[in-house]
Amino acid sequence: MRSILTGVLVAYASCVQAHDSHSGWRYESFCCNGDNHTGDCQMIPSQSVKVINNGYQLTLSPGDHRLVTRDHVFKFPQTTTRRSQDSEYHLCLYPNEDTPRCFYAPDMSF
Repeated sequence: MRSILTGVLVAYASCVQAHDSHSGWRYESFCCNGDNHTGDCQMIPSQSVKVINNGYQLTLSPGDHRLVTRDHVFKFPQTTTRRSQDSEYHLCLYPNEDTPRCFYAPDMSF
Protein backbone atom coordinates (compact mmCIF):
# COMPACT_ATOMS: atom_id res chain seq x y z
CA MET A 1 0.00 0.00 0.00
CA ARG A 2 2.82 2.38 0.89
CA SER A 3 4.47 1.91 -2.54
CA ILE A 4 1.19 2.70 -4.30
CA LEU A 5 0.75 5.88 -2.27
CA THR A 6 4.36 6.87 -2.93
CA GLY A 7 3.85 6.30 -6.66
CA VAL A 8 0.72 8.44 -6.67
CA LEU A 9 2.48 11.25 -4.80
CA VAL A 10 5.47 11.17 -7.16
CA ALA A 11 3.19 11.22 -10.20
CA TYR A 12 1.21 14.12 -8.73
CA ALA A 13 4.36 16.08 -7.92
CA SER A 14 5.73 15.65 -11.43
CA CYS A 15 2.41 16.77 -12.92
CA VAL A 16 2.43 19.88 -10.77
CA GLN A 17 5.95 20.76 -11.89
CA ALA A 18 5.21 19.96 -15.52
CA HIS A 19 2.91 22.92 -15.95
CA ASP A 20 4.82 25.64 -14.06
CA SER A 21 6.10 28.68 -15.91
CA HIS A 22 9.62 29.96 -15.27
CA SER A 23 8.25 32.60 -12.88
CA GLY A 24 6.20 30.03 -10.94
CA TRP A 25 2.60 30.35 -12.10
CA ARG A 26 0.93 27.40 -13.77
CA TYR A 27 0.15 26.86 -17.43
CA GLU A 28 -3.19 25.19 -18.01
CA SER A 29 -2.75 21.43 -18.35
CA PHE A 30 -4.42 21.48 -21.79
CA CYS A 31 -1.62 23.75 -23.00
CA CYS A 32 1.54 22.27 -21.52
CA ASN A 33 3.31 18.97 -21.95
CA GLY A 34 6.67 18.43 -20.28
CA ASP A 35 8.54 20.57 -17.78
CA ASN A 36 10.62 23.77 -17.65
CA HIS A 37 13.44 22.10 -19.60
CA THR A 38 11.63 19.87 -22.07
CA GLY A 39 8.12 21.33 -22.20
CA ASP A 40 6.36 22.97 -25.08
CA CYS A 41 5.37 26.12 -23.13
CA GLN A 42 7.75 28.94 -22.39
CA MET A 43 8.13 32.70 -22.21
CA ILE A 44 8.87 34.38 -25.55
CA PRO A 45 10.48 37.78 -26.17
CA SER A 46 8.07 40.70 -26.14
CA GLN A 47 9.79 41.97 -29.31
CA SER A 48 8.38 38.96 -31.17
CA VAL A 49 4.78 40.03 -30.39
CA LYS A 50 2.87 42.69 -32.27
CA VAL A 51 -0.64 43.79 -31.33
CA ILE A 52 -2.80 43.72 -34.46
CA ASN A 53 -6.48 44.33 -35.13
CA ASN A 54 -8.44 41.98 -32.81
CA GLY A 55 -5.40 39.99 -31.70
CA TYR A 56 -1.68 39.37 -31.92
CA GLN A 57 0.95 38.45 -34.47
CA LEU A 58 3.97 36.47 -33.30
CA THR A 59 7.11 36.47 -35.42
CA LEU A 60 9.46 33.84 -34.05
CA SER A 61 13.01 32.92 -34.99
CA PRO A 62 15.22 30.11 -33.69
CA GLY A 63 16.12 30.89 -30.09
CA ASP A 64 12.81 32.65 -29.30
CA HIS A 65 11.32 29.34 -28.08
CA ARG A 66 13.13 26.07 -27.38
CA LEU A 67 11.16 24.19 -30.07
CA VAL A 68 11.56 26.78 -32.85
CA THR A 69 14.15 25.74 -35.45
CA ARG A 70 13.10 28.06 -38.29
CA ASP A 71 11.17 31.33 -38.73
CA HIS A 72 7.42 31.31 -38.02
CA VAL A 73 4.58 33.82 -38.08
CA PHE A 74 1.48 32.98 -36.04
CA LYS A 75 -1.68 35.02 -35.56
CA PHE A 76 -3.90 34.72 -32.50
CA PRO A 77 -7.33 36.30 -32.11
CA GLN A 78 -7.91 38.16 -28.84
CA THR A 79 -10.77 35.75 -28.07
CA THR A 80 -8.46 32.71 -27.83
CA THR A 81 -5.58 34.44 -26.02
CA ARG A 82 -5.10 33.41 -22.40
CA ARG A 83 -4.09 35.79 -19.62
CA SER A 84 -0.46 35.67 -18.51
CA GLN A 85 0.09 36.02 -14.79
CA ASP A 86 3.58 37.52 -14.89
CA SER A 87 3.40 40.43 -17.38
CA GLU A 88 5.25 38.37 -20.01
CA TYR A 89 4.22 36.62 -23.23
CA HIS A 90 4.22 32.81 -23.30
CA LEU A 91 3.66 30.34 -26.12
CA CYS A 92 2.86 26.62 -26.08
CA LEU A 93 3.68 24.65 -29.23
CA TYR A 94 2.28 21.13 -29.46
CA PRO A 95 2.77 18.55 -30.92
CA ASN A 96 5.49 20.35 -32.92
CA GLU A 97 6.85 23.81 -33.72
CA ASP A 98 4.28 24.28 -36.50
CA THR A 99 1.30 23.96 -34.17
CA PRO A 100 0.64 26.75 -31.66
CA ARG A 101 -1.59 25.39 -28.91
CA CYS A 102 -1.88 28.27 -26.41
CA PHE A 103 -0.72 31.87 -26.30
CA TYR A 104 -0.59 33.89 -23.07
CA ALA A 105 -0.47 37.70 -23.05
CA PRO A 106 -0.06 40.06 -20.07
CA ASP A 107 -2.91 42.14 -18.71
CA MET A 108 -1.60 45.31 -20.33
CA SER A 109 -2.37 43.73 -23.71
CA PHE A 110 -5.99 42.91 -22.97
